[in-house]
Amino acid sequence: MALSDLPRRALAAATLTLAASAHADIKIGIDLSTTGPAATIGITSKNAMLMWPNTIAGQKAQYIVLDDGSDPGTAVRNIRRFVAEDHVDAIVGPNITPAALAALDVVAESKTPMITLIGSAAAVEPQEGKRVWAFKMAQTDGAMADVMTRYMANHGVKTVGFIGFADSYGESWLGEFSKFAQLRHIKIVATERFNRTDASVTGQVLRLMAAKPDAMLVAGAGTPAVLPQRTLVERGFKGPIYQTHGIATPEFVKLGGKDVEGTLFPTQPVVVARTLPADHPAKKAALKFVEDYEKRYGPGTVTQFAGDAAGAYPRLDDAVTRALRRAQPGTEAFRVALREELEKAHELVGPNGVVNTSQKDHVGLDQRASVMGEIKNGAFVYVSQ
Repeated sequence: MALSDLPRRALAAATLTLAASAHADIKIGIDLSTTGPAATIGITSKNAMLMWPNTIAGQKAQYIVLDDGSDPGTAVRNIRRFVAEDHVDAIVGPNITPAALAALDVVAESKTPMITLIGSAAAVEPQEGKRVWAFKMAQTDGAMADVMTRYMANHGVKTVGFIGFADSYGESWLGEFSKFAQLRHIKIVATERFNRTDASVTGQVLRLMAAKPDAMLVAGAGTPAVLPQRTLVERGFKGPIYQTHGIATPEFVKLGGKDVEGTLFPTQPVVVARTLPADHPAKKAALKFVEDYEKRYGPGTVTQFAGDAAGAYPRLDDAVTRALRRAQPGTEAFRVALREELEKAHELVGPNGVVNTSQKDHVGLDQRASVMGEIKNGAFVYVSQ
């Protein structure tokens, strides 16, 4: 029987059913630092996103990608465009902490969920006010400081010299590291700061070395974190040098060369996927992503940031699937539903760990997402505690 032969009431019901099942496209605004000091982070994030499927939860997806030039002001302008002109359903990025913090007002005002790619927890903790609209892919600085200080304590480190970015990333790391260092009876004997664009840190390094610490911690990200380490090596520091999870890029190793051999750092599973223990819960997902990414971009190109960006897709797919039952994309009701559903991820496995989010936890990663790595023969490898 043809559709036109149905009784009028049945025809209306059929039409309504078809309309209800036909959703608008899902629009995702993506802000990344693909130029500027944080470009090594933003480029690998973008590379991973270019591998995303063209659908989310079975619906056609539109991805609108803008570069913020590693500038928080530009990031805010990009995000304002996303919400005012593109009418996106969600935002992914930024990938630097100052930009993510600057974007909070915009996403809260527009009621648009934002999945950031930053390391610091500053954009999502505490979960109140405008921060309820922000989520985070990367493991928190606190969890990374926890695994790092545990490793330090297990290997006889009693005193540490600290040099970090003179911005929210460095301050977050100093705060979190101080907390866990105190817990494990590790004393910070000197602290220094440097800017991402500095050409010299000789003065800071000399002051750190004068304090005679057992080890040094450089709290930086990307290639700018090479400078303090290279200066320490050139000035004759012989102790272990630790970096944060923000350095796990091929560019850091290439620029640092022999000066970064032996660097110890906390990281997430995707960076050391091939050397992870066989029973690690994220190894399968991490290894598959690494193989797919390197098939496309070349051996040794994968980064933690690429893994975070890859993991944002299953987070969206999982939450959008449920949000579509409640509202249509392109509406405030859908954005509100999507934010609420992003809080309900349960044992969701991604390249960088297993996610369980809640109203109080917009990261959702536990210690299964924190491991120690080392740069050995120009490669990132897993090291046991």
